[in-house]
Amino acid sequence: FDYKATINGKNFEGGEGKNTQIVLGQDLFIKGFDKQISGSKKNQEKTVEVVLPENYPNKEFSSKKAKFICKILNIKKGEKVEVNDKLAQNLGSKDLDDLREKITKQIQTEYRNTLNNFTKKEILDQLENFKDFKIPQSLIETEVSVLTQGMQKEEIEKNKNKNLEHAKKRIKIALILNELGEKNNLKVSEEELNNEIVKQAQMMPDQAKQIIEYYKKNSSATSNLQGRIYEDKIIALIKKKAKSNKKVLSIKEAEKLIIGDAKENQKDSSSSKTVTSKKTSKINKKTKKVSKK
Repeated sequence: FDYKATINGKNFEGGEGKNTQIVLGQDLFIKGFDKQISGSKKNQEKTVEVVLPENYPNKEFSSKKAKFICKILNIKKGEKVEVNDKLAQNLGSKDLDDLREKITKQIQTEYRNTLNNFTKKEILDQLENFKDFKIPQSLIETEVSVLTQGMQKEEIEKNKNKNLEHAKKRIKIALILNELGEKNNLKVSEEELNNEIVKQAQMMPDQAKQIIEYYKKNSSATSNLQGRIYEDKIIALIKKKAKSNKKVLSIKEAEKLIIGDAKENQKDSSSSKTVTSKKTSKINKKTKKVSKK
């Protein structure tokens, strides 16, 4: 399908796609998208309303509600295939064992990355508790403007105090992280930036070209991505310097933590915009490793 998306009736960067393909039932495009587009017919126009993911490439639009006008171009039905060496070779592997090994590594990496985010969130929570210092009013006003972009006037006024507090927290954390980065001479190289763009493109092969072109044409999106990489390097430095306790988790234990955190994030994003998760648990200050299933 082709689509054009808007936020509060306005077009936004990355809000248009051509010949986009999704497999219904997996909900891999945007959460809630599959359910709304199911039952469509060829050449039909379908309207879908979803909340953009928190990790949307352009942070300006993350967690915002978007309306997608979709033109259905074609519908295909999946066919059952035999899981054997031939299938594995068609998917770029030497044989079935090789494919299984690759999938196992991919799943382990996904679990590890998700669980490492817990540590990052807890570190950011600790930075929030750092001693207070005076923040320039101009920075606060700019951050409030970013937080409330796309909101209705009534909504902005209603959440005025909350937005002000969130803005102060975001700036406070950003200033502390930036100070750590500068003192330790941390920088983001062109190679690191390009590698991250390629990694994002590989995660969505059907839209790989669009993702790469998006970053080429949008300096603000590239700048946001560079900022995220820079933040991750600072967090990695904090982890390296801090004393950590390692714990091996089973797949079920890991899933329980991930699902619980996803529900907490969904609750947070629906009620307000926050920098970090408010979840507090026994995983404070711990780095996780996932055991092989």
